[in-house]
Order: sequence, then C-alpha cells, then structure tokens
Amino acid sequence: MGATFQLAREYPIIRQSFIFWYAGWIIISKSVVMKAQTLNPAKASLILAILFGTVTLLHAGPVYRTTNTINKNIAAKRAEMRMVLATATAAYFDMDLQDSGLSRQAFQNAWIGYYILKKRGLLKKTNVLTICDFSQSSSNQRMYVIDVRNHRVLYRTYVAHGINSGNEYANSFSNKMESCKSSLGFYITSGTYTGVNGYSLRIDGVDKGFNDNARKRAIVIHGANYVSMRVVHKYGMMGTTFGCPAIPTEMTTQIIPVVKNGSCFFIYYPSKKYLAKSTVLNS
Repeated sequence: MGATFQLAREYPIIRQSFIFWYAGWIIISKSVVMKAQTLNPAKASLILAILFGTVTLLHAGPVYRTTNTINKNIAAKRAEMRMVLATATAAYFDMDLQDSGLSRQAFQNAWIGYYILKKRGLLKKTNVLTICDFSQSSSNQRMYVIDVRNHRVLYRTYVAHGINSGNEYANSFSNKMESCKSSLGFYITSGTYTGVNGYSLRIDGVDKGFNDNARKRAIVIHGANYVSMRVVHKYGMMGTTFGCPAIPTEMTTQIIPVVKNGSCFFIYYPSKKYLAKSTVLNS
C-alpha cells in the first residue's frame, strides 16, 4: 500500500519528465537531424532549457524522498526525546527528589544520558543510575544511587570533589592531567581493586573532552575518612580530593558492589559549556 501510494504521488513528476524529454527530442530531430541545419541561438537556448528541466524533474523524486525521510527521522527523534523527558519527570516526582535537594535539571540530564548510553549498548548494568549533583554544597548528601526500574533511591550519601574545583562548592572543572579538579559528565563503571584508599572502583569517562582522561588521571570512586558527617560538623564542609569522587569509607562496601561493572555514573554541574557540548547529551 505504501509503495503504491508513493508511485502515485511521483507519477506526475515522471510523466512531466517524459513530456519534456519527448518535446526536446522532437525539436532536436527536426532542427538538426531531419533538416540538417545549424541551430540558431533561440532554438539552442530552448533545447538546453528543456534538457535542464528534464534533469531537474528526474531528480525531484529522489530529493523529495530523501527530504521526507530526514523530516520523518527528526520528528521521530523529537517524539522519542519527549517520551524520555516525560519518563524522567514521572520518576523524579515518584521518588520525591525535589525534597532531597537534587535539581530537576540534574536528574533530567542524567536520565537522558543514561537512556542514550543504554540505547548504544554501552551499559552492561542498566538497572542502576548514579548521580553526583555538584551544584549542591559538599556538606549535603549529594550522591544518589537510583534503581531506575522501580523508581527507588537505593543510597544517598556524601561525595567529595577535587581540591582545585572549589571549597564548599565545586565550580571549576577540568579534564587535564594533574589539574586536581573534578571532571563533569558521564562515566561507565568498571572493575574494582584494593589500593591505598582501600576498596575502590575504576570508572571510564565517555564524554569526550570533558572526562575521557579519567583512566589516565586515575580517577576512581574510593572511600575517605575526610568524607563524613563528623568532618562537616567540625569544619563546616567536606574534605577534597585530587579529582576523585570520594565517598564515606563505610559506604564503599555497600555502594560499589551495586554500581560496579558497567553502570552509568554522572557528575553534574549547570555548566553552559558542558550542557551545550557534551558528546553524550548532544549525540
């Protein structure tokens, strides 16, 4: 049915092309072949116009089909994005995240990136999404481990940022070696190891230009005794790291097993540059 409709729609173009071609051939035959006379400028211009019109019409069908296909793809992607945002909004309010300090923009961007990475087949563990909202004070429990299927917050805890990213608030970020700053964007968790900071989790940055040096910089999730309620009460803010998102030591054995081996990990800040150029969000 679709092919028949398409053929019927293109029939006038094909028919008109044939008429142009036939008329051009008749003029050429009579003027050149049969009468064997030189074309005058007026006839030559007419023949060229007919041939040009024929070529234009012959290409009109494919161009129309290509443009129509592109428009359909754009419309489909917009509809898909509206669906993703609607799902994110429902999940955000289902979990009462507005009361926890997690901004709606942070959650929506996290959900979109998670959806894109999942669609690309880059996530081995798709039931968990972790968000670090660095727009919040380090004295807040600003790391959220979310069960995306059941719309539940599994864990909410403290998380430190890089020493050169700021004091109580992080406001400067970098992907450069030895910057001692946090890096924004999407990561995919990898395997665990036990190092100088105890039980730790490697993460790979997948936002090109923003965090793809994470492995080279040895950015990992690890525990630290300077990330705790005690430190907040004593100093009014959390300790800082060399760029790693450190969490309370007692939480590592609870959180790391849940998020390791292929889940989505997102560090957010309302940076106009990041939101406009993220290779994940703008893919």
